[in-house]
Amino acid sequence: MKRVILHAADLDGYLTDRDKSNIGRMDELYSQVNTAAAALSSTTDIAEISRHKSTLIGLYDAMGKLMQEVTGAEEQIRVYSFETPRSVHGEVSRLIAKLRDVQTQNAEFVYYVQRAYELLFTLAYTDPDNHEKNHLIVKTPVAVPVQNYAVHKIPNIDSELTNCVMCVMLRGALLPSMILSKEIQEYSSAGYVTPFALFRIQRDDRRKERDMEYVLDLERSYFDPEMLDGKDLVFADPMNATGGSLVTIIQYLKKQGVRPRSIKFLNVISALKGTLRLVRALEDVHIYTLWMDPVLNDAAYILPGLGDAGDRLNGKDAEDMPRNIIQLVADYGTTISNLYRSQVRKIEETVLRL
Repeated sequence: MKRVILHAADLDGYLTDRDKSNIGRMDELYSQVNTAAAALSSTTDIAEISRHKSTLIGLYDAMGKLMQEVTGAEEQIRVYSFETPRSVHGEVSRLIAKLRDVQTQNAEFVYYVQRAYELLFTLAYTDPDNHEKNHLIVKTPVAVPVQNYAVHKIPNIDSELTNCVMCVMLRGALLPSMILSKEIQEYSSAGYVTPFALFRIQRDDRRKERDMEYVLDLERSYFDPEMLDGKDLVFADPMNATGGSLVTIIQYLKKQGVRPRSIKFLNVISALKGTLRLVRALEDVHIYTLWMDPVLNDAAYILPGLGDAGDRLNGKDAEDMPRNIIQLVADYGTTISNLYRSQVRKIEETVLRL
């Protein structure tokens, strides 16, 4: 079987001494969070609960300031929650809180991911508003006293959109990629539907974060390197934990002679360590994330995180019968398939070579 493997040790080799120092500071703060969380969960005393909650609030404030300080020095990193005006920051914070909540079920989780990628699209393409305008003239259902039309202005960003290819790191990234492709289609004056490149990449979850392996299965991936050369490659993955999957794919493509015009990586939640690894390993990547979390646990899961985003979006696969890409799309059902019908058609063309 043709595979490309990247080791966690290779990723850590990109980090600077300053990166490692900042990650260490964050780990120390989060160890205090764990202490306060354990104490909070083990008491019913009202005064104790109040004291531990105050401790958690103070620690999260300190971690937020540190993350903002670290990422603010990196031009390749854009964090929506750090750039958002106070007047709308609460909206993003509440959205992330709903995604984290263990009680948020599949349909609601999908809804909030859709909202998240609408905001991320704005961050990556239309904010700040320094573009010329396109005009949309829309025929409305109102025909009295005459047929009515509405005129709406949108940013003219065709040059940033019509060279894009959606690059999907299966499987949790499939639906977010369809959502973002739909946003591109809606903002393009010609209704441009992105081509898709599908990469079958997994990390070996039997391993710990310190010795993790990232395995790109070329025989179960669907992409044409020539189609990617000179293109704007867009990756939409809800979680960026370690950065290993993106580094594996981009380094492989470059060894095949692919020279992208640009690389964008859009995440709902990113871990600080994984984000720093990416900008050190890939000098031409730009990361757009809605929210940044402070640390990873030993199993390379983001903390506090939101669990397995792929399972929460798609449902779990049976261990003995994992779904292929077409089955996964079919399981989204008619509501999703009809909403993203152009994207589904492109994915089917890619997989079935139509």
